[in-house]
Amino acid sequence: QVQLVESGGGLVQAGGSQRLSCAASGRTFSSYAIAWFRQAPGTEREFVAAITRSGEGTLYADSVKDRYTISRDNAKNTGYLQMNSLKPADTAVYYCAAGVFSAIAGSYKDWGQGTQVTVSS
Repeated sequence: QVQLVESGGGLVQAGGSQRLSCAASGRTFSSYAIAWFRQAPGTEREFVAAITRSGEGTLYADSVKDRYTISRDNAKNTGYLQMNSLKPADTAVYYCAAGVFSAIAGSYKDWGQGTQVTVSS
């Protein structure tokens, strides 16, 4: 089990950038793939990006590919999501999750509390 805490959310103008962090507690952070999901008001939770345990492979939703970059630093027990060229449609609560490498929410057992990202037009 991994405990995850997201940070870095906030208000940004369209076209701007933000970096989210996912700080993990525990001895086995490197044993888990890390993923980011988001949920906008009135919508279902949506896959954003995932990264393998060693960071050698990544997966992105079509809606964020070429704009977002997922990364991790296992020595720091931290995952990251760099978000560039933000759009109002990116506005959502962003969640970090740990589990098996997948674009499916059910593949991830441990979740952070979420951090709000708001993109103004």
